Amino acid sequence: MITIDQQQKLLLNVARRLTRKITVYAIGGTAMMFLGFKDATLDIDLVFENEKDRVVFKEAVKSLGYLEMDALKVYGVKRNTPEMLKLNDERFDLFVVEVIDFIFSERMRQRAEHIHQFEENLILKIANPHDIILMKCATDRIKDKDDARRIIDSTTINWDILIDEAKKQVELGKDRAAFDLGYFLESLKAEMNLDIPQKVLDALFSIVEKQAKGRIHTH
Repeated sequence: MITIDQQQKLLLNVARRLTRKITVYAIGGTAMMFLGFKDATLDIDLVFENEKDRVVFKEAVKSLGYLEMDALKVYGVKRNTPEMLKLNDERFDLFVVEVIDFIFSERMRQRAEHIHQFEENLILKIANPHDIILMKCATDRIKDKDDARRIIDSTTINWDILIDEAKKQVELGKDRAAFDLGYFLESLKAEMNLDIPQKVLDALFSIVEKQAKGRIHTH
C-alpha cells in the first residue's frame, strides 16, 4: 500500500528525473487520495496522452529501481492493459489514452480540474470523481467496487454525466461501455445496497438496446 505522503515523495522523485515537461492524468486510487476519498492505495494509476510521454515517465521511474512486470498477472487477458512497474509494495500502472474498454476522452480531460505540479516537469491532473467511477468500471479489479461505493457515498453524483459519457464512449467505438457501466452500477446497487436510481440503469440499458438495433453508430 502507498500512503498519501509516500505518493507525494515518489512523484517528486520521478519529477526530478524527467528529461522534459509532461502532463499526466491520475485515475483510480491515486486520484481518490488527491481528492480526499481514501488515505492509501495499492498502486499509482496514470493515463498519458501519448506513448512518447509514457516512455519518458517510465525511464524516470526505472531509474529509481522499479522493474517491469507482466500486466497479465493483474488484468488477465483484457485489452489496453497498462505497462506496469513495481518496487517492493509500490506499483505504477501506466496507460496511454485507452483504459481497458474505455477511452480517457477529451471531456474527461476537461473535467480534470484539480492540478498539481511536481518540480518543473510533472503536471498531474486529477480525474473528476465521475470519471474515476467510469475507470473503476473499466478496470474492475479487486476493491474497485469498494472504491466506487466510497465515491458515491461521499459526494453528490450527477448521473447525467455518467450516462452522457457512456453514450460518448459508444460513439467513440467502445461498444461495451454502456453495458459495462450499467452492469457495474447494477451490481453496486444489489451487492452494496447503494442508492442508484433505477432510471439511470434504464437509461444505460436503453443505450445498449439502441446499439443492438443499430441506432448508435460507432466509428
